[in-house]
Amino acid sequence: MPLRSRPVTAIGGYAEPGFGGVADVFRENFEKRGEVGASVCVHVGGKKVVDLWGGVRDRDTGAAWESDTLQIVFSATKGMVATAFMHLADRGGIDLDAPVAQYWEGFAQQGKEPITVRMLLNHRGGLVAFDAPLSLDAIEAWATGSDPSTVLTALEQQRPLWQPGTAQGYHGVTFGPYAGELFARASGRTLSDYLRDEIFGPLGADVFLGLPESEEPRVSTLYTNGPGTLVGKIIPRVLFSRKVDGRVYRNFLNRNSATRRAFANPPELGLRGVGNFGTRRVRALALPWASAVATARGLSQVYTALASPDPERPLVSKAAIDAVRPRQSWGWDKVLQKPMGFSQGYVKDELHLYSPSPDTFGHPGAGGALGFADPTNGIGFGYVMNRMDFRLRSPRAMALARAVYDSRG
Repeated sequence: MPLRSRPVTAIGGYAEPGFGGVADVFRENFEKRGEVGASVCVHVGGKKVVDLWGGVRDRDTGAAWESDTLQIVFSATKGMVATAFMHLADRGGIDLDAPVAQYWEGFAQQGKEPITVRMLLNHRGGLVAFDAPLSLDAIEAWATGSDPSTVLTALEQQRPLWQPGTAQGYHGVTFGPYAGELFARASGRTLSDYLRDEIFGPLGADVFLGLPESEEPRVSTLYTNGPGTLVGKIIPRVLFSRKVDGRVYRNFLNRNSATRRAFANPPELGLRGVGNFGTRRVRALALPWASAVATARGLSQVYTALASPDPERPLVSKAAIDAVRPRQSWGWDKVLQKPMGFSQGYVKDELHLYSPSPDTFGHPGAGGALGFADPTNGIGFGYVMNRMDFRLRSPRAMALARAVYDSRG
């Protein structure tokens, strides 16, 4: 059922009969939750049942958000990386239970010898921070291959913050360089090339890790949180909230906490440098933890290939998907200050947040971007937006996900 636009926010696309509740919530996100520009796409049983977009790409010009508008999705990138590892393992290209050092000899230093591939992907290696100071220049030199030495030395010389395998802590930044280096050594191909050639390309998914310059005109302006949010929203939570956001923000005040250290280095890509993710320079880089650029359709297509595989051309085997249905890791996360889990790099979050199905797997991104697969109900979901939320889990993303399940009854 096509949606009629309103004077406040023009919304395009459609929601199939029975999914009008998702369209209602999408509109409410603009009217009540401060959405600027966004898109959401849902597949059920391989069929696209929701495809909505609305708002503006840029506040200054008033340019409308189009059906193919792109935006950086931050840590939703990690879900794409997890899919690449799943695909490679399914083809026999990597053993998830082998030591990382089997593929990367220099990794076996400073107590990292027992860390397995699965342990690393599930954020149980204790490698949540870099001790060696890094910069965006160094990360760029590593990502482009022009001079990987500074980052490679930091990776190999890093000592785990705790005994590997004994605890879980979200590797917010470090996940990317470790995963990227390991993948390249195991497969002989970069994550960017592999994702393009083996996953995004064959699926026709509008997702990029390392955005080509030719796609830049489709990118929306990124709106980060300013001083008003700090004063009016974040500081009160630091002072008074006992919930997860308050715990996380208070931990950021402690320079020695795992939470602070996980996002402090390099500073240009940490909390103080979030605005850099809205630049061409960062979008062009293949940063396997945060720089994927996508449409909601693209995210939904990737996860639909896992939630409702094409019987004639499945992306991976049924056994590969079944392996990530259960939680492979679960417990109190030392960085995110909440109970949560992982399965081969996919997030397995609390069931009241996005999906009531324990088989669901995917990954959210800072500010609100979200993609997930629910193989039990055959749901592939993607949501992309350009105004970042300041909370750990975006109410806009949660409301949309819950509306999908409400529509399903």
